[in-house]
Amino acid sequence: MQVTETAAAGLKREYRVVVPATDLEARVNERLDELKNRVQLPGFRPGKVPVGHLRRLYGKSAMAEAIEAAMRDANSKIITEHGFKLATEPKVALPTEEGAVEGVIDGKSDLAYTVELEIMPPITLTDFKTIKLTRLTAPVEDSEIDRALETLYEQNRPFEAKTGAAETGDRATISFQGSIDGAPLEGGSGEDVPLVLGTGHFIPGFEDHLVGLKVGDSKTFNVKFPDDYRETNLAGKEATFAVTVKGVETPGETKIDDQFAKALGAESLAKLRDAMKERITREHAAASHQKLKRVLFDELDARHKFELPPSLAEQEFANVWAQIENELKQKNRTFADEGTTEEKAREEYRGIAERRVRLGLVLAEIGERNNITVTENHLKGALMEQVRQYPGQERQIWEYYQKNPNALAALRAPLFEDKIVGFLSELAEVTDKQVSRDELFKEDEE
Repeated sequence: MQVTETAAAGLKREYRVVVPATDLEARVNERLDELKNRVQLPGFRPGKVPVGHLRRLYGKSAMAEAIEAAMRDANSKIITEHGFKLATEPKVALPTEEGAVEGVIDGKSDLAYTVELEIMPPITLTDFKTIKLTRLTAPVEDSEIDRALETLYEQNRPFEAKTGAAETGDRATISFQGSIDGAPLEGGSGEDVPLVLGTGHFIPGFEDHLVGLKVGDSKTFNVKFPDDYRETNLAGKEATFAVTVKGVETPGETKIDDQFAKALGAESLAKLRDAMKERITREHAAASHQKLKRVLFDELDARHKFELPPSLAEQEFANVWAQIENELKQKNRTFADEGTTEEKAREEYRGIAERRVRLGLVLAEIGERNNITVTENHLKGALMEQVRQYPGQERQIWEYYQKNPNALAALRAPLFEDKIVGFLSELAEVTDKQVSRDELFKEDEE
């Protein structure tokens, strides 16, 4: 076998490989010898089939296997001898001259092909002990627990039947039918639907028309879908709704006390407050972790500069750009509406894509050098958490992840990132800074 480097530019390499026809013939003969002892053909005893007869029956398929194996072995040898780590799969180009491939298959010509490789760049990791980070923390105040209890109260407060007209805050049970230009609105109808007026659960203006109606009242009115409505085919359109009020209830009075707590399954109000505090503490910890992760990744990005594999960068940009275009389409907006141009947006999001690729390579390098991996048990635990978020659909969600490697990889990625963050946090100089709850969640809420 003869291997010649024909091109080397940046992270791309190209080689011309020539495998003698005699080597391919040896592989074919070896394969036919294997078949001789395995195949059963009419008129021949096992192991007694003449090689010539086998060649007539299986010669071309054996040669195809030999060619594939020879290319695989040659490519593997190139990668191993040069110590390459590939960014993408090798790209093989067979000769295009008329009859060239047929000549190889017939055993009359050497196998000559070119293989293009795109390799990973060498990455010099920074000294993690020189990284300085500030970790924001926020204590759980009693006022935050009080607000959480008020929200819980609003979600679980009782309603009592009312004979008068519906007011804001009341719960109306309605049946409705929507239409646009006289045609029924798909998904725009419902029977016995409970709706607390003033919550904004329906499109703007819909709930306002129900204020003042009593049980048995019917009303037809027009409302307009928002211009940025998520379903672009409805955005900005005016719809007509015919509504009948089936019931009106007013919020009942109750207290946030032990009885309220017991109705929610807690032993007492004190225990319910403890549970709320524990939940809020976890939320604070998660927000603190995400902020630390963000500044750490900024630091890693700033400290590691190297050439990116073009294919990886281009693939990530294509994914990002497709998402941006899809979001604009759903919102029925243009780049001009966003205060920019397509050219500027492309430049901005290409930078984002390149950052993602760079950080991905750096994190992978850190993980490889320090034996940091996501165990199957860890992944299974995360998958179970994901499944629990869909009560009644656990089996379907579980099967979805099992059948979709990309979905499972998307679940594994943040787990791996978190392990890297934990590892680096032990090495870096991390200073805790106590802030208010509002400051801790400020960027996320905005």
